[in-house]
Formats: sequence, C-alpha cells, structure tokens
Amino acid sequence: MTLQQIRYALTAAEQGSMNKAAEILYISQPTLTTAVRSLENEVGVRLFNRTNQGITMTAEGRDFLMQARQIYQQYELLKDKYASGQVRKKFKVSCQHYSLAAKAFVETVKKYGTGKFDFEISETRTMDVITDVGSAVSELGILFISDYNRRYLEKLFKERELTFTGLVTVQAFVCLYCGHPLAKNESIGFEELAPYPNMSFDQGENASLFLNEEILADNEYPQTIKVNDRATMLNLLKGLNGYTFCPGVISEELHGSDYVAVPYRPDEDNPGRLMEIGYITRSRSILSDVALDYIIELKKCFNSGSEV
Repeated sequence: MTLQQIRYALTAAEQGSMNKAAEILYISQPTLTTAVRSLENEVGVRLFNRTNQGITMTAEGRDFLMQARQIYQQYELLKDKYASGQVRKKFKVSCQHYSLAAKAFVETVKKYGTGKFDFEISETRTMDVITDVGSAVSELGILFISDYNRRYLEKLFKERELTFTGLVTVQAFVCLYCGHPLAKNESIGFEELAPYPNMSFDQGENASLFLNEEILADNEYPQTIKVNDRATMLNLLKGLNGYTFCPGVISEELHGSDYVAVPYRPDEDNPGRLMEIGYITRSRSILSDVALDYIIELKKCFNSGSEV
C-alpha cells in the first residue's frame, strides 16, 4: 500500500467516476483502474461497486477510505510543514517550581518572539524534569542538588546519560506571606516554625525524599501540606500562615511584594544545607541558540538577586 494508491482511491471516491478522477490526477483511466485494483487486492477489500454510470463505495470501502483519509491528511500536513522550509522551531524547558526559571523564560520569549518558535515551560515534579530531558521532550531541566540528594540524583543522571551544570550555590530561606507572624524576623529557627503548616511540592506516591524540591525534606514536620503548583503554594502561604523553604529573595516582578524570604537559622538538630541550582542536558547533545540564551537569562537572574 502506498500513499499514491490511497490518493488515487480517495480521488476516485470523491469524483464518483474513474474517468473524472483520472483527468484530475493527470493519468490515464487504465492506470488509475490498475492502481485501485492493486490496492483492493492488497488489503483484501473491494472498495467500489462499478457500474455503467460510475462507481460507488462499498460499505467496507467507505470504512477503509475514512481511515485512509486520516493517514493521507497527516501526510499532507507533514509535507506542508517541511517542504516549505518554514519549519517552526521548538524550545521546551522542564523545571522545579522556581520563579527564576519562569522569569528567564519570559525574557527569552521576548528576545525571540513567537513567530517562528513554539515555546513551552513545564513546572513539574523532579522525576518528570529528569525524564523529560532524558527522553528529549525538553532541551533543559532546572533543578537543585545538595549533599543530601547528590549521590541519588547523580546516579539517575548517569543512568539516563544526563549532565548537570551548576549555576549558583545558595543557603536555605524560609518563604512566608508578608503578614505572617514571623515575616519580620531577621532569621527563623526550626522550632519557631512548629506552630505553622509546612508546604511542599507533591512528588507522587512512593517518591523518594531525595526527589523533594525543599532543601530540608528529611526533617520531621508536625504539620505538612502537599501542593502541585506554585500559585496554589502562594495562596496557602497567605491563607493558612504556612511556610516553605526556598533558595533566596522573592521576585517582586512576578509575585509583587506580598511574600518575603527570611534566612533559615540552623541548629545542631536541624542543620541547614547549601543548594546548588543548575540545569541538566543530554550528555552528547549540542544546545540550540535559544537554550544557550535561556541559560544566559538564568545567570542574569542570579546576578540580579532575583528569587530562584
């Protein structure tokens, strides 16, 4: 079965006549008839009833050509996309829930525009970030590693032939709504947080603690709430006087002035950790120009003190 045979049969069905179809296709009527009969023999289905008045589709032929039309339409779309030389390029980044990643994405889209590029950003679970890059769904993945999860994540990176490149190393901060009772503290210790619910991003059932986005994931929390997106997280920080751990200063450009980041004050039982935030790529890949510019924008955000 060939695309040409499908095209011939579809044209014959549309015209209801072998002669008219042959004229439209610029071929002889015997050539068209031979091609259609060959297709019928190959698929084991009689497509047309032939009469002196023309042709009509059989029930089996109607069903076959309905599905064949879908295949041929997909071929036409593919041909139009690539034959014109106007192929739209795509850039996708998958990331943990960092507003820095979104801010850098905004600046990159502004630079390139959406006329010739399809842009996509996915704030998602840590394992999905790794899977997206490993399967080439995303060109870049943004996440962090620390002394706690480094061995675990590096093992995953090696298995999937990924390379991690660090961009910045930061201390842990406590993210709060500006009206929170602790919002004006110079620093916050772990015991002070006990009366308030800890917010963290859901990593799925049975997910390892090593995949958590929060730097102190292995601590014991009296109250915990899991969320799936950054907007919900911010709403709950405000509505429930909750808190979460983040890597730095809150970006007023994206979140306004309603949220603050207060340095976490470690103690002997609840030590702090450094977060190395960076990006993963496929080890043998060559990054596109847009990916390289996105990384430049990420670095600018770090240098300007934007929230990560």
